Amino acid sequence: MSTDKTPILFTPFDTQNISFGNRIVMAPMTRSRAINNIPNDLMSEYYAQRASAGLIITEGTSPSPNGLGYSRIPGIFSNVQIEGWKKITDAVHAKDSKIFIQLMHTGRVTHSDNLPDGAKIVAPSVINSGTEMWTDNAGVLPTETPEALSPEGVIDTIQEYVTAAKNAITAGFDGIELHSANGYLMEQFLNPKSNERTDEYGGSVENRARFVLEVAKAVADAIGKEKTGIRFSPYNTFNGMPDYDADEVFETYEYLAKEIDKMGLLYVHLFSNAAKQAPRGAELISTIRAYFKGILIDNGGFTKDKAITAIESHEVDMVAFGTAFLANPDLPYRLQNGIYLTQPEESTFYSADEKGYTDYPFA
Repeated sequence: MSTDKTPILFTPFDTQNISFGNRIVMAPMTRSRAINNIPNDLMSEYYAQRASAGLIITEGTSPSPNGLGYSRIPGIFSNVQIEGWKKITDAVHAKDSKIFIQLMHTGRVTHSDNLPDGAKIVAPSVINSGTEMWTDNAGVLPTETPEALSPEGVIDTIQEYVTAAKNAITAGFDGIELHSANGYLMEQFLNPKSNERTDEYGGSVENRARFVLEVAKAVADAIGKEKTGIRFSPYNTFNGMPDYDADEVFETYEYLAKEIDKMGLLYVHLFSNAAKQAPRGAELISTIRAYFKGILIDNGGFTKDKAITAIESHEVDMVAFGTAFLANPDLPYRLQNGIYLTQPEESTFYSADEKGYTDYPFA
C-alpha cells in the first residue's frame, strides 16, 4: 500500500515495451480546433501544456476523409496533416511525455456538410444513427443515412487505418489507439442493431467482431503490436447506439479481450461509465482484466483516491482523466498536492479559438 511514500498513481510505470513517467493518462477528447482538419500551433500549445501526463491520447483523428464526422476535427491522411502533428509530438516529447494518436472514423455519426468534397458517409449497414450533428455552415442538423460498405469498401477502410497508423509513426507518435467505442465506425460493426449485414462481417458475435479484429491485426502488423492500443465502451449508448441483450454484450467483449490478447496489443482502454451501471458490467471489466494480459487503462469517473486504490489492487494499470484535464493543464501536480481543481467551461469545449482551450491557469 502507498502510505508513507509517493502514491503509485504518480510513480513511473515501466513495461517491456514502453516507459511512462506516471500512471496518469490524458483521455482522448474532441476539441474541434483543427481548422480545415489540419493540426496547428494552438493544438501544439494545448498538448504541451498537459505533457505532465504519463500518456497523452489525442482527440479522435480521422484515418480517412470519410471519417471526418465533426467540424474541425483533425485527420492523419495527408502530408500537411502529418507535418502539423510533428510539431505536436515534438512539443510533448520535449517535456518527456508519451503521446498516442486516437484513430477515430465516425462512420454514420456525421453530416455531409462536415465532409470534404468526394467523401461519403459509410457504415456497416444502411441505418441512420437518429442523432444530430453540429455543422459550421448550418448549425445543428439531423444525421443522414449512410451507405453500407461494400466488401471492397471494407477492405479499403481497413487499409485506410493502416496507412493512417504508418503516417502517425512518421509524425512522431509513440503509438496509436483504435477507437472502437462511443458509437463510431468500429463499434457500429459490433452492435447487432447497427450492423445487419449478412456477409462475414455480420450475424454472429464472431462475425460482427471481425472488422475490429482485422483492423487491429493489420495495424499491429504494420507498426508493431507494442505500439497499438484499442478503446472499448461496453454497454454505452452514446451516439445513438441501441441497447442490445446484456449477455450478448458480455459475450462480445469477452471474445474481443481473448482475441486482442492473442495479438499482444499494448493496451485496452475502457470507457467504463456505462459498464459500471450495467447489471453484469463490473463482472465484464473483471473478465476483460482476466483475459487481457497487457496494460489495462480505465476512464470512468475516477477520483485520485479511487485511482490509487484501483491500481494498487491490480484492477487496472493506468487511469485516464477526461474533462479534469481540460481545465487543469497541470492535473497530475494538482492531484498529487491536493490542490483545488478548476471547473471547465462547457460552452467553450468545441469552439475554434484559445478560450477554454489554452487559457486555463496552472496552479
